[in-house]
Order: sequence, then structure tokens, then C-alpha cells
Amino acid sequence: MDIKEKQHNGHLYLPGDEELAKEQTNCLERLYDFNGTRPLEYEKRTALLQEMFAELGEGCYIEPPLHSNWGGKHVHFGKKVYANFNLTLVDDTHIYVGDYTMFGPNVTVATAGHPILPELREQAYQYNAPVSIGRNCWIGAGAILLPGVTIGDNTVIGAGSIVTKDIPSNVVAVGNPCKVLREINEQDAKYYFKNRTITP
Repeated sequence: MDIKEKQHNGHLYLPGDEELAKEQTNCLERLYDFNGTRPLEYEKRTALLQEMFAELGEGCYIEPPLHSNWGGKHVHFGKKVYANFNLTLVDDTHIYVGDYTMFGPNVTVATAGHPILPELREQAYQYNAPVSIGRNCWIGAGAILLPGVTIGDNTVIGAGSIVTKDIPSNVVAVGNPCKVLREINEQDAKYYFKNRTITP
């Protein structure tokens, strides 16, 4: 089994491999270019993202700075995904994001982990597990998604939450560790924030 297979199948591997490091550095060069764009250079940003990401649907917008271990090489965005500033994508393996999903500022999506055993960490061993985020989710400011989690469609993850396990569709989930607070319900069709009503 070669190192690229280990990178994507959850096995332990050493990320300092020379060829792997060279490929990663090339990806980070493009990320540097993206983060150096000016606010009016929207078309340039989009073109760079299309080169950087594994998949990028139409109408996506990412506010720089973007931080990413592999510059988006293993990131799959559906259409009209929005990310506020300081999105961190630890994309050592694949991250999947559905259409219309939104990220608040300072969100971290991490696919990489390190063994608990100190002797293995001392040698810099790493493992990766993919993260999947459904369609039309809202990931609140400062949330952290840990390796291997799946978030269902239409779900809201509260600001500052730490997602350690899968979260189902159509719920509001909050906390550390993140847990389901409630289902999205008919009240949400009446009120958009506290007692403020939705009016046509």
C-alpha cells in the first residue's frame, strides 16, 4: 500500500514523505495567490478556486483569508457554498460540502488526527478521516468539525460548537461536544430570530 492510499483510507502514515511534501507545497503556492487577491478581483478568485479545489460548484464564494493544508486539493464544494473569513480546511483527505451550505467566520473542518500513543506522535504519525457536510447547512462562527464526522442536510451547527460525532438532518445542534438541541420545526417558519417574525 503506497502513501497516497494510506492518506485517504484511514491508515497511519508519515506526512513528511518527500514527494507528498512537494505536491502539498505546490498546492499551497496557489492558496497564497488566492489570499493575495484584491476585493474587486472576484473573477480571479473564482478561477484560482477552480484550479485549487477537487470540485467547485457554480456561485461559490470564499472570503479570504482561507487556510487549507492542501490548498483545497481534496475539497468538494457543491453550488452556492458561502464561507466567511478564516475558514480552515484541514484537507489531508476529502471534505464534502453540499449545495447552499454556509460557514460563519473562523470555522475549522479537520480531517487529520494523530495517535494518542505518545511514541507514535513523537514519530509524527498521522491518520485522516473524511468529513461530509450536507446540503443547505449553516455552520456557525467558530465551530470545529473533527475527523470522520457527517452532518445531515439543512442542519444548523451553533457557534462555537465542537462536532465530535455525526449530526442528523433537519436539526439545530450546539455545544461541546455538539449535541442535537431540537428539530427544525414549524416555529422556524414563523420566526427567523427570537421573536422576530418572517414577513413576505
